[in-house]
Amino acid sequence: MEWIQLETANQIDNIKQQQGYSLIFKHSTRCSISMMAKRRFELDWDNLPQDMPLYFLDLIKHRDLSAKVAADFQVHHESPQVLLIKGGECILDQSHGAISVDETLSVLA
Repeated sequence: MEWIQLETANQIDNIKQQQGYSLIFKHSTRCSISMMAKRRFELDWDNLPQDMPLYFLDLIKHRDLSAKVAADFQVHHESPQVLLIKGGECILDQSHGAISVDETLSVLA
């Protein structure tokens, strides 16, 4: 699996329109906790559906997009943070040590 770089507001608008599930991983490249959460997530991400887009948002480069994600999906900004989106709605919001592929899969089932 590979990350899709989330770099434009149009991409967020498209995620809101997509059918099925999408996942957004908000990551601070300067934070060791965020790096550990990302690494742990990537170890298990092969268990996720192969057709689910996985978006990666670099919070240092794109603070404006992070604010748009928080507003559009009505979540409190955290870092690191994983949002599972379905039908334009955030149905799972995980942050810090709670980020896990297993928890994401439990919502998908």
